[in-house]
Amino acid sequence: MQERPGPTVAADLARRLLAPLGARWEHTQQVARRAAELAPSVPEDERDLLVVAAWWHDLGYAPELVQTGFHPIDGARYLASQGHSPRLCALVAHHSAATYEAEERGLTEELADWPREEGAVADALWAADMTTGPRGQRFDYTERLAEILARYEADSIVGRAMSRAQPDIAAAIERTDQRLAAVA
Repeated sequence: MQERPGPTVAADLARRLLAPLGARWEHTQQVARRAAELAPSVPEDERDLLVVAAWWHDLGYAPELVQTGFHPIDGARYLASQGHSPRLCALVAHHSAATYEAEERGLTEELADWPREEGAVADALWAADMTTGPRGQRFDYTERLAEILARYEADSIVGRAMSRAQPDIAAAIERTDQRLAAVA
């Protein structure tokens, strides 16, 4: 297993794989910046893990990594193949309530390769992703959900999954906000 990479190494890999995708790269850069802002909400020894997971949360969109067509799983599989920790792979695999979309896609068994983490790091990763728009815009969660539902049909896989995931995502963001307020 590789040692935990730092944010600089993570940013370099994300750039190599995602920069050709334009808007996806813009989104990823801002999610990583947002994760760094939210880092005080997690224990100090896990802050780099949060930022690395933010840089890598969408790696599965890179065309050369696509296996299932579901980016959380494809990214986690790639990271696992490179010897990264099961915990980091799980954070990527389960980011932003991926369980709901995996169910819609019939990929629950594939996602089960990584246990879903619940806690400050997972919450902050979800918060960073779900308050950042597709081109890196800063949104609150209500705006971000509306933006997602505007891009996808309400009855599409993504539309159904995001609607079902709404309470879990909102709760993760709220817990992150509470943790930040407690350390302010």
